[in-house]
Amino acid sequence: MNVFSSLPVALAVAMLPASAVHAADAPSPACLAHAGASLDALTHGDYVDARKDFSAAIAGKLDAARLGQVWEQLQGMRGAYRSHGALQRKVFADRPVVATTVDFASGQLGFVAACDAQDRIATYEFVPAHLLASAVVRAHVDADGVRVSPLDVPTPVGPLRGALTLPAGSGPFPAVVLVAGSGPQDMDETIGPNKPFRDIAEGLARAGIATLRYDKRTFDHPGSSGGIVIDTEVTDDAVAAAHLLALQKAIDPKRVFVLGHSLGAMMAPRIGRRDPQLAGLVLMAAPARNIFEVLEQQVREQMARKGASSTAIARAEQAYAKERQSLALVGAGKPMPGGDFVGAPQGYWLSWSRVDAVADAKAITLPMLILQGAGDFQVSPTLDFARWQRELAGRPHTAFHLYPGLSHLFMPAGKTGTVADYKAPEHVDAQVVADIAAWVKAQPAR
Repeated sequence: MNVFSSLPVALAVAMLPASAVHAADAPSPACLAHAGASLDALTHGDYVDARKDFSAAIAGKLDAARLGQVWEQLQGMRGAYRSHGALQRKVFADRPVVATTVDFASGQLGFVAACDAQDRIATYEFVPAHLLASAVVRAHVDADGVRVSPLDVPTPVGPLRGALTLPAGSGPFPAVVLVAGSGPQDMDETIGPNKPFRDIAEGLARAGIATLRYDKRTFDHPGSSGGIVIDTEVTDDAVAAAHLLALQKAIDPKRVFVLGHSLGAMMAPRIGRRDPQLAGLVLMAAPARNIFEVLEQQVREQMARKGASSTAIARAEQAYAKERQSLALVGAGKPMPGGDFVGAPQGYWLSWSRVDAVADAKAITLPMLILQGAGDFQVSPTLDFARWQRELAGRPHTAFHLYPGLSHLFMPAGKTGTVADYKAPEHVDAQVVADIAAWVKAQPAR
């Protein structure tokens, strides 16, 4: 879930839905002008003027009050607005758009707009900034002999950009699929200046272990995620990636593992249930509780650290608690609630709320390595990691490691206990990578 804090941002920015776009030509000068004027008005708090060039379809979904609420939510999560760049014509999700980056006190978001045939704004989105600068994987060999080559993962919505990293030598190598956290994550799990999955892939390669990492489908194909549920977001693509990795010439097909981080770790036992041919699972910062328990704790603690009032904190907690209670009754005489919750479809939340990672782990016999940073303020060492230890005590081929001073990213923990800590450039701790490598090498072929 790269972390759970990234989830609210990813969902909040999706509140501004895309509509039909006239994509035959590059955005016209009028479209560029309309989008620029709208963004300028939005950032000045003039929500009426910001929507004056909206198409009828999007205007019907975003009145001035709703637009203001979304803008305030974005600043509540990213910090106060600071500035934005000039809009430029780009290709985003295979469609011509105008886009720029918007700077907030705690990071950046990308702004994307597109127009219909009448140059009315028909798409109006805030997206993670890195979506506007996706890099191409180029085959290369590092000085130490580590090799990287593109390897895309096939999915029903289109290929996911991937990178196969091989150690020096000819193999066959044990190999690990890296499964990212929540939100539209790229293959490196980029968070500010940090790239945890790149660190892990490079470190494991130097230890003689191959990896496949890939963009999530919500990153590469954001327009296809309207009806997404937790399995289509995570499980299906991880299984496809594992099967693809096992087919590669340099890989030992009997020694393919899955490593999940945060949401990816929560789903790893479920992935193991779907693919019993795996050789084992590595869970990094895995929630062991219901997702709503985790999110309620995050909201409470993060808002308190930012100085929110007790009334505001209670109101936010109650919203998550109410949603959890409502979803718990679905199928027991109550239909699915209408609309979205914090920008994501109710069906998505229902599917996630019904994941029981501990029960999934107990239902399989795959070897498991469970890792946790003691300085993690998002997945709790005392409420989640301790539950893993308690519930899986005595389980064969199961190991646990708690790392003092490390964060949710398995990097040195910061001082604020908030996502602002992730703005400092760091690397995944070398001991963590060494422990993963040693454990993978010690597991027998399936």
